Amino acid sequence: MKAASVQAKTALVTGCSSGIGRAIAFQLRHQGWHVYPTARSEHDLAHLRSHGFQALQLDVLDPSSIQDCVSSLARRCPSGIGALVNNAGIVIPGAVEDLSREDLSKQFEVNVFGLQELTNTLIPTLRHQGWGRIVHISSIFGVLTAPMVGGYCASKYALEALANAQRMELRGSGVALSLIEPGAIRSNLRSNAMKHLQNKLSTKHHFHSEYKQTLKKQTASNQQTGKRMQSPEIVARKVHHAIASNHPKRRYFVTSEAQLGAIASRALPDFLIDRLMQSITP
Repeated sequence: MKAASVQAKTALVTGCSSGIGRAIAFQLRHQGWHVYPTARSEHDLAHLRSHGFQALQLDVLDPSSIQDCVSSLARRCPSGIGALVNNAGIVIPGAVEDLSREDLSKQFEVNVFGLQELTNTLIPTLRHQGWGRIVHISSIFGVLTAPMVGGYCASKYALEALANAQRMELRGSGVALSLIEPGAIRSNLRSNAMKHLQNKLSTKHHFHSEYKQTLKKQTASNQQTGKRMQSPEIVARKVHHAIASNHPKRRYFVTSEAQLGAIASRALPDFLIDRLMQSITP
């Protein structure tokens, strides 16, 4: 399978309001790709356009927004699109017993259902042109499960299963699908999740007070030194390899902790994995 030609180096990147998505957009543009970043709010769209991007509005929770985005992209790129990078995501942390049906549903709607609907809407175009790249920004939490983010982990496990199946189904089509699995990356997604978890632990059951204390220590450490946090640019570089290489990997582990976590998930018994995850996560 050949990588997309120069004239088809066009990428749609979702969730570019900040963090990883924005880093991906800038990295791909730097590498010569014509990037269409997406965001939900007019404020974020205006910010992206101020940097010279042709930003598109997209809310993956809204099927009509998905259709409008794809239609707009087709008008701008009649010759086809080289890559789709699915980065949009949400984390609603909390103990599983504290998660409402709405909490679980929203994470699946954004992280799985909306992502897959957008992907499936674009796949006929990719199949017809006989080439293309699909990249899903997953997480090491699609391989390992941690306390207090069970809903998020569940959505990433679901995404990984769909991606693995679809990758095999696309065999011979010229379309490759890769998963990117970051560890701890500096982003608004993570910082917003930490704030949400702090609030939830302040108002919910006392049974999880030990996690609250761990969270306080970890948050203070992260704020002071940025320990365990990597730049989103390292994710962006992996994405570029996945869409530009003639032989993209099926799975990219980003950060050493993600690589070690993947090894641990295959090599260690469950009771040791439980101890490991309880010791390093809030």
